[in-house]
Amino acid sequence: MTSQTIRVELGTRSYDILIGEGLLAQAGERIAAVLPGARVALVTDENVARIHLETVSASLERAGIGVTTVVVPAGEASKKFDRLQEVVETVVGARLERGDAVVALGGGVIGDLAGFAAAIVRRGMRFVQIPTTLLAQVDSSVGGKTGINSRHGKNLVGAFYQPQLVLAATDALDTLPRREFAAGYAEVAKYGLIGDAAFFAWLEANWQDVFSGGPARTEAIARSCQAKADTVAADERETGERALLNLGHTFGHALEAACGYDADRLVHGEGVAIGTALAHRFSVELGLCPAEDAERVERHLQAVGLPTRISDIPGGPLSADELMTHIGQDKKVKRGRLTFILTHGIGRSFIADDVSPERVRDFLQRELST
Repeated sequence: MTSQTIRVELGTRSYDILIGEGLLAQAGERIAAVLPGARVALVTDENVARIHLETVSASLERAGIGVTTVVVPAGEASKKFDRLQEVVETVVGARLERGDAVVALGGGVIGDLAGFAAAIVRRGMRFVQIPTTLLAQVDSSVGGKTGINSRHGKNLVGAFYQPQLVLAATDALDTLPRREFAAGYAEVAKYGLIGDAAFFAWLEANWQDVFSGGPARTEAIARSCQAKADTVAADERETGERALLNLGHTFGHALEAACGYDADRLVHGEGVAIGTALAHRFSVELGLCPAEDAERVERHLQAVGLPTRISDIPGGPLSADELMTHIGQDKKVKRGRLTFILTHGIGRSFIADDVSPERVRDFLQRELST
């Protein structure tokens, strides 16, 4: 059985990411070792609860950990104020203390929601992530970003709040639909495209093994988590280089918002895939990136089954004006200036401040016509 441990170095707030099989059944003993004597509020969604709640609850009980469970509807719509209030009131009503823990069992939505609740109840409780999707294991569960959505945009209300432990059970990914696994893979590929051309080349050669499971899957997750851990350790609150992790996200978040966060049309990782391809093509248009690199990125994303064009999104047409409105709400906007993650080629992404809105709008108009 292949397993790995990645350490996120943040001084007194450092923590481990455990990656491997069987971690759901070991959750109780792993949490008890890090948080002895703690009781927990276990937050999950209806879909994950049907598959994994019994295993994790039994593990917690075997370890002598008292459990209060909160189950919310699945999907992005649960990242909102009324669901946050539901979680908070349940935790407070269970008389959990600051030394107790909120445990997130699920994908990125659950991790963001539960983590934000942990950050604000009693001005900060302990927090554990048990991510059950590929996207959450390699991205949202690591680094301390928590929050909910506003009607004005995605992730606009939240806090930086680090977990005490992350348990990434690779065998939990076997239950994912292929579409959802592929969506998470967009975030894996991102790490190679940001600053590790050799990792991207490894993914081109090994992606089928990553999808099928086994050592290649564990290796891909571990390398992704190490890349994010290194970035977070250097820039925890995204005042500088951590913004590179948003490659593809400025375009992607705008596409998600324009689709009304309708998962039938577009899920987050698919938005990131299209956004990543757009960022590379926009970089080519600006004379920053070789066209062959953008074409190589697009070929690989298409090979694994991800969309790369706005026209790949089903449903009604989108407009450049609407997309620009959502881009203007992006968290990286500073005093009205647009910031994008662009690239000089595979593995050579950079932060571009003060990107011309007119150039972006013109680019999107052309993309929408293809």
